[in-house]
Amino acid sequence: RGGSTETGQALKYILHKGFPGGRNSSVPEVLIIISDGKSQGSTALPAMQVKERHITVFAVGIKFPRWEELHVLASEPPERHLLFAGDADDAANGLYSTLSDPVCTATAPGCKVESHPCERRTLETVKEVAGNYVCWKGSKQPNAVQASLCPFIRWKRVFIKHPSRCFRTVCPDPCDSQPCKNGGTCVPEGLDRYHCLCLLGYGGDAHCAAKLSLKCGVDLLFLMDSSAGVTLEGFLRFKAFLKRFLQAVVGQDSPVSLGVAQYDDNVKIPIELGQHKDAFSLMKSIDALNFSGGRTLTGRALQYIAQHGFRSTPVFADVQDDLPRVVVLLTDSKSQDSVAEAANYAKDQNLFLIGIGSSFMRAELTTVTGNPQQTIVYSDPQDLFNRMPELQRKICSVGNPEGCQAQSLDLAFAVDASSGVGLENFLRLRHFVRSSCLHFAINRDVTQIALVIYGSKAHTMFALDTHTSNSAVLQAVDQVPFLGDSASAGSALLHVYSDVMTVQKGARPGVNKVVVLLTNGGGMQDAAAPAQQLRHNGILVFVVVIGDTERDTLLRVAGSPTYLVHISSYEDLQHYQGLIIERICEEARSPVNLCKPNPCMNQGVCILGPGSYRCQCHGWEGPHCETRVVRGDSPRSPAFPPHSHVQWSPRGLQHFPRALQHSKRQ
Repeated sequence: RGGSTETGQALKYILHKGFPGGRNSSVPEVLIIISDGKSQGSTALPAMQVKERHITVFAVGIKFPRWEELHVLASEPPERHLLFAGDADDAANGLYSTLSDPVCTATAPGCKVESHPCERRTLETVKEVAGNYVCWKGSKQPNAVQASLCPFIRWKRVFIKHPSRCFRTVCPDPCDSQPCKNGGTCVPEGLDRYHCLCLLGYGGDAHCAAKLSLKCGVDLLFLMDSSAGVTLEGFLRFKAFLKRFLQAVVGQDSPVSLGVAQYDDNVKIPIELGQHKDAFSLMKSIDALNFSGGRTLTGRALQYIAQHGFRSTPVFADVQDDLPRVVVLLTDSKSQDSVAEAANYAKDQNLFLIGIGSSFMRAELTTVTGNPQQTIVYSDPQDLFNRMPELQRKICSVGNPEGCQAQSLDLAFAVDASSGVGLENFLRLRHFVRSSCLHFAINRDVTQIALVIYGSKAHTMFALDTHTSNSAVLQAVDQVPFLGDSASAGSALLHVYSDVMTVQKGARPGVNKVVVLLTNGGGMQDAAAPAQQLRHNGILVFVVVIGDTERDTLLRVAGSPTYLVHISSYEDLQHYQGLIIERICEEARSPVNLCKPNPCMNQGVCILGPGSYRCQCHGWEGPHCETRVVRGDSPRSPAFPPHSHVQWSPRGLQHFPRALQHSKRQ
């Protein structure tokens, strides 16, 4: 409103009129005065009268307040009723803290009010003698003046700090108890609520607990390294991992027969295959395993297990001999004997080998398994436990061909070819795309693949319906060039939405659609909106990021931790291929909405029917509104009324994009 500061008059108004809309006298009255404390009138008397009415007064200073006046206004004790608006968070917390105790008694359980040192700041104008100057004064003698030295005064603004104590309410963080398991990140929501951001594979549980199952029928034997090289600490870590994994996957109806062996110089099988039928006795036997500490003879252990680990004796009378046989090797020590020959012997006995170890064991584990996709490498002890879902998938993938050989799929790769990736790493990304294509049957009826590269702009290397064979796609991938400019993942996803996943460019209604974004994380700031647009149209966005990038940004693009794979280096990319292919195939097997993305062109409306859809056209005609209606005697007169309704079913839709393109060229 402007005008002068008349705090005293405002207090007299409160005394005379009371609180507007106030209730009966049993309800506490609180007055909050927000002022700079520089009232033109006296405030002492009306402030005292307000307090005598048992009104609790808070004085909140703004700008550079005059604290002496605010002290007069505030209730006792002043340190709990005097606040500074410049520290907004502290002021709000201090107000809450003071109200919570005597007035509202609303402190949340577990919270407490505590004091802390703070400062009261103000800016005051003071007089300062700057020096003397010659001035002229009158003289007693007529017609005469007298020279003299006069003091020179100037006004100065001084910033003054007054030490004080403030109060605040401190509450325990709901994430202090670390409720998120398996490497999940706890995000607090208020004082008593939180949610967990889970790592890939743990999103099915609110606390990221492993929800796994071994519904596949296999004979499963764990071979644990118990040598001196793995150390007692490493052996206990493997025991803990084994217990947690089996607790998560073993149930009463599990079709898996389990056994555990351990080795150093010698091999022992303390838990023979099929020995335990319940989880309790199995856990008790695992607890009884002891560290031995001999030499690391992994090759000898593999050969022994191939000969004796799955033998048929009366003990195993109820074990089905025709089940796949899986050996999971847990080791963190380089073998002191040759593993290649023993591993080949084990595979000749139809054993499926899976290797688990830390990163420096990668080469030896690959030698043992014969396939990088059958090795699981962890970076630190916690990361080992994060690999449980991956182990479960690998165990149950025995005997199942990789890829989606039987499901129809429209798949587009969007590859970062910017200078941030660099030529050498781009070639790795290109090789990854090439090897991934080998897992799909590429033709008009099953899988169609498109490839987009992007820097500041996106370029289609080939569309979904360009190539109809694996050999043609592989040859085309080998010709993809490096761009080398800045990166914009948003423009790439927008390009996929408008120029790749469309019926005009070969996308098929009734077929699941996936976009795999391969990037180093650069240029992701504008990617969230087009990614959401793709998902809204039934197109899954799978984000594969190599290197260090802000996780929150990546999650907004992927939409879910399930569809985000974060890889530390380009060298490790190949080891995640099996996981990525599996995720893509899960999407290929999921139910599909025939109207997403919209198969109707030229603003046609897609209307779902039982197992089919139809396009409602306006000014256009044809099964997908692809032909403009021409009135009169033209040979292209419409075969349908202007608002045509042509019903299509998914059967026989595989080849319609070429027909649409032909009709557009006419």
